[in-house]
Amino acid sequence: MQQGEARSHDHGLPTALYVISGASFAAALSARALDPVLPHVAEDFGVSIATAAGFAAVFAFTFSIIQPIVGAAADLFGKTRLMIGCLALLGLANILGALSSSFSVLFATRILAGIGSGGVFPVALSLTSDLVGPEKRQVAISRTLAGAMTGNLLGASASGLIGDFLGWRGVLAVLGGLVIVASIAVAAGFRGAKVKHPPKTSLSALKAGYRTIFTNPNAYVCYSAVFVEGCCVLGLFPYIASFLFELGQTSLSIAGIVIAGFAVGGLFYTLTVSRLLPWLGMKGMMIAGMTLVASQLVAVAFGPRWEVQALNLIVMGWGFYIAHGCLQVFASELSVEARATALSLHSFFFFMGQTVGPLAYGFGLQHAGKMPTLFASAAIMVVLGCVCARLLKQRAPADARV
Repeated sequence: MQQGEARSHDHGLPTALYVISGASFAAALSARALDPVLPHVAEDFGVSIATAAGFAAVFAFTFSIIQPIVGAAADLFGKTRLMIGCLALLGLANILGALSSSFSVLFATRILAGIGSGGVFPVALSLTSDLVGPEKRQVAISRTLAGAMTGNLLGASASGLIGDFLGWRGVLAVLGGLVIVASIAVAAGFRGAKVKHPPKTSLSALKAGYRTIFTNPNAYVCYSAVFVEGCCVLGLFPYIASFLFELGQTSLSIAGIVIAGFAVGGLFYTLTVSRLLPWLGMKGMMIAGMTLVASQLVAVAFGPRWEVQALNLIVMGWGFYIAHGCLQVFASELSVEARATALSLHSFFFFMGQTVGPLAYGFGLQHAGKMPTLFASAAIMVVLGCVCARLLKQRAPADARV
């Protein structure tokens, strides 16, 4: 079937979205793989939790700094080919990480993993936006997010479970093997889906694309907002296991379940977005989503039982993606000809936030304490929701064809 004929029964969306969602799932499997087992990694290498949290920071930093390159490469050489190659690199990096003999070697493998993961998700969003018009794009993106959220859910929960039995090395080895298998399956799926490839762009067109993106006022608000999101929300994750250890809950499986709650909330978002959008509108969704996140940051600050924290993370994930999904749609509409570049820049700023986040949380926890640090993050999120709702407006891209 051709792209125009291959339609699912879900809101008339292309069936190729299932393949794209599968690629997102595979890439997300190992994104939070080390978070539940960080206390054991720190113990094995004789470093502090704050130092071990640097794995999350370096993964996010590498992911972010290659985004301008990924976006350009996708627009120049083809999105599907780049996505499959990066999946294979991600799987190999995880396996090498399982074999690492020192902290520095493991650190290097997380850099490779960041590169591999960085070439998948933003390209998946760009392919999704290529296939679906603006009127259905938020629902379509939510389906791609569903793959990523399921991968995050299974990756985090399986990481804790595997870690209890095989240790953190077993976590990386198992997930690495699964990602390599998934890359083969996704390659076969793209051939079957017969995705229509848009014409490859040129370097001069890429320069024009950057100009188009940054002449749109939405770009500055959108990219700043996702940076703050990454810092205040995702920056917390490397410390959740240590928070639970402080409560006497030292099971890695439990830490994995709590962290996976965020992905459960993301999946709930994919099921509710088509109803929320006409009810709240984009502005209402950004305010409501950020406020939900803030309320759960405050709740986690009080250190409730792990069962309650799992529920907190579910609500936090739901609220986060309610707001973040709106920002993704705005990013997809910054340019038509350089959409992969626009969405890669979106990921660049988001993961730069995740790079700064663990470091900022580490500083805050050490010098101010847990409650003031989380309360500050909550206040920032509320303000962010109001600012985004006020400043972000629907604007046609400068390169849109009339």
